[in-house]
Amino acid sequence: MSSQWKSPAVAGLAASFGLLLLSLPVFAQTTSIEGIVKDPDGKPLQGAIVKIDRTDVKGSYPVKTDKKGHYGHYGLPLGVFDVSVVVDGQVKDLERGVRPTLSMPATVNFELKATQAAAPGAPAPPADKGMSKEQKEQYEQASKVREAQIAKNKELNDSFQAGRQALEAKMYDQAIENFLKASTVDDKQVAVWSNLADAYVGAAGQKPAEAAALYDKAFDAFRKAIELQPADAAYYNNFALALAKDKKFDDAKANLDKAVQLDPPGAGKYYYNMGALLVNSSQNDAACDAFKKATEGDPKYADAQYQYGVCLAAKATADSSGKIVAAPGTIEALQNYLNLSPDGSFAGAAKELISQLGGTVNTKFSNPNAPATNKKK
Repeated sequence: MSSQWKSPAVAGLAASFGLLLLSLPVFAQTTSIEGIVKDPDGKPLQGAIVKIDRTDVKGSYPVKTDKKGHYGHYGLPLGVFDVSVVVDGQVKDLERGVRPTLSMPATVNFELKATQAAAPGAPAPPADKGMSKEQKEQYEQASKVREAQIAKNKELNDSFQAGRQALEAKMYDQAIENFLKASTVDDKQVAVWSNLADAYVGAAGQKPAEAAALYDKAFDAFRKAIELQPADAAYYNNFALALAKDKKFDDAKANLDKAVQLDPPGAGKYYYNMGALLVNSSQNDAACDAFKKATEGDPKYADAQYQYGVCLAAKATADSSGKIVAAPGTIEALQNYLNLSPDGSFAGAAKELISQLGGTVNTKFSNPNAPATNKKK
């Protein structure tokens, strides 16, 4: 017969691991676009400008190709982008509507043609001086409509960018004001609602007395973002993290489940977040299940292996002689972490915990991320 693990030394160590679990990081909501540009002869084109222009909310992220024709931007916000290649001041090719996600960055390659004309979207030619009076009136009316749209877009973009700057500076009231202004200009911009939600969550953290009302407004903004873009897992993930901060763990779990359904390749990250939420609500058994799913969703996710091992460590027992008996899978998970991240931030803690549980640290593992070396025969 076994009893629950009572070793004071190991229990103290376990408590410190609990604190680590409670301070799990939130994943940055950024993505990337990269690719290769080839000239008409099929050779890599160096020095071409690749314009990555966000279209749901205006933003421009130009990059240049290197000597291999490669370009890439790895800190893009989630959104919709037009990607174009500019050579000698002319747009040579264009791909519209590129939508990278958290787990699926976009790859956009270009193979230019010798006779390739400028991509569509260039400014319209000036009005023909020989137009009739009616044609001129129609042209002028169309111009006014275009100018009004440009002014509207500028107001939208200015308000959104001001909101983003305030949000990054943690000036949440100012951020809310600007995002609300942007939403009145165009209430169909998902990025406006998702950032407004983040601003309300930040404000709730700064104002405990008003937190309940601010969280409710944040949740409404998240629901609006999801209504506009119901197939994007990132918004369900962010909504879940906000719900967890307000201790609505069941609703948070439901939204993370939805994120996993929509984005199976990102299951490791979503289940990892779910494990963190469950730890915060003192649901250790359910947290272990979530961390296990995270390791199954992404077997190379080192931190998930570590947190699964720590979660299992709490299930250790002691036999009749007082010897500690680790729960099945505990030492394996901790060793998997060391195999994947031998120099990681939790490496020392993982080794100590393995030792406390009576295991032996394998010191002959190899770093899977290390560059390959040629072995002498």
